[in-house]
Amino acid sequence: MCHFFQSPLNKTKKLIGDAGISFTNAFVASPLCCPSRASILTGKYPHNHRVINNTIEGNCSSKAWQKSEEGQTFPALLKAYAGYQTFFAGKYLNQEKNSKYYNYTLSVNGKAQKHGANYSKDYLTDVLANMSLDFLQYKSNYQPFFMMVSVPAPHSPWTAAPQYQDKFNTTKAPRDPNFNIHGKDKHWLIRQAKTPMTNSSVQFLDDAFRKRWRTLLSVDDLVEKIVTRLEVRGELDNTYIFFTSDNGYHTGQFSLPLDKRQLYEFDIRVPLMVRGPNIKPNQTSQVLVANVDLGPTVLDIAGYSVNKTQMDGMSFLPIMGKMNSSSWRTDILVEYEGEGSNVSDPACPLLGPGVSECFPDCVCEDSYNNTYACVRTVAPSANLQYCEFDDNEVFVEVYNVTADPYQLTNIAKTIEQEVLEKMNRRLMMLQSCSGQSCRTPGVYDSRYKFNPHQMFIGHSWRLNRLRQTMK
Repeated sequence: MCHFFQSPLNKTKKLIGDAGISFTNAFVASPLCCPSRASILTGKYPHNHRVINNTIEGNCSSKAWQKSEEGQTFPALLKAYAGYQTFFAGKYLNQEKNSKYYNYTLSVNGKAQKHGANYSKDYLTDVLANMSLDFLQYKSNYQPFFMMVSVPAPHSPWTAAPQYQDKFNTTKAPRDPNFNIHGKDKHWLIRQAKTPMTNSSVQFLDDAFRKRWRTLLSVDDLVEKIVTRLEVRGELDNTYIFFTSDNGYHTGQFSLPLDKRQLYEFDIRVPLMVRGPNIKPNQTSQVLVANVDLGPTVLDIAGYSVNKTQMDGMSFLPIMGKMNSSSWRTDILVEYEGEGSNVSDPACPLLGPGVSECFPDCVCEDSYNNTYACVRTVAPSANLQYCEFDDNEVFVEVYNVTADPYQLTNIAKTIEQEVLEKMNRRLMMLQSCSGQSCRTPGVYDSRYKFNPHQMFIGHSWRLNRLRQTMK
């Protein structure tokens, strides 16, 4: 019997996923808006583009970023070296205050454009859709084009279009096995979450989940409008269309009410669907791709080699055609630098300074030592996540994602010591990699060569601690 899953993105799945390829192992290099968006644009891991959070101080849209990275982003390269017309609409990095659905100001080619609260003229998702359709209508037919539409939805404040305000009324956040349970063997930030959650917390996160889905119905409409416009113009069969996101999200897993920022699958895994020339429909791929690969892939489509850039990612264009994926990479890096206030949260004085993103019942979603780096491995012989925290414990979390898809059991204390050592060395290597060195074979790759004497000039926290204790 065919079971129909309720979803706000049915048209998107039909028009992009079913018409092309869906990647089931797509991840972000960092589970937070600005570092992740910077990775998409630059093709670099956060330790190379140096955007660490959503503030100017954290290098988000800072003058230093504009000077050092912006000119090397893949859309800039498409325009400068491949003769592309380029168009961007929506949330660029994060400093532009643009996660509001009404009463916002857009920067239109540097000119301020104010919007009010009239649905037909001002609802942001629809405004972005119309600007995109205008670009497609009026662009030159004699040059190739690249268009990036970056809708803030389903970001808070989760304002649905009026026609969708009553949809999904009975929908709740998924009750997966890790929902509303204590993360007993995890980093202290996860362990501090109160279990079970209060009824009001569960109601709040269910309500947020519903509202987020409602905002996505307008995104689904936007995708349909753009695909239809390309079809009417006779350009659909000659255009690659990518659909993805900049981070995952949690609603109640391990009793964390809602946010992103954590190392678990629900925050680092994203959808990725692509249709276009020479991509057969109804394909599913399990190869490991990351958002640092989007830039190299689009440049590859334009005939511009990733080897001419400083990008850390690699083009997955060959995989969407006919390449045998056995020679594809087996691991990627995920890194995040936690944020915490240097004074205690007045609502939660017992937790002391160093935490942030706290809820009324004093469950905090971030802290300055929620700073970690992970090797995420997907290979025929291993589906593994290995993470180290930069805290006083140098806390380690390891998960066998095949046996434990909801990451209930941290196997760091029971896994073979040799595996821990190999993963630690691989993490050190990836944390100090740049460009080509980020694409070398991983621990579970048949081409991997383990050198127990190899030393890295990097910033593995464990290595630095070892050096300090040896002095």
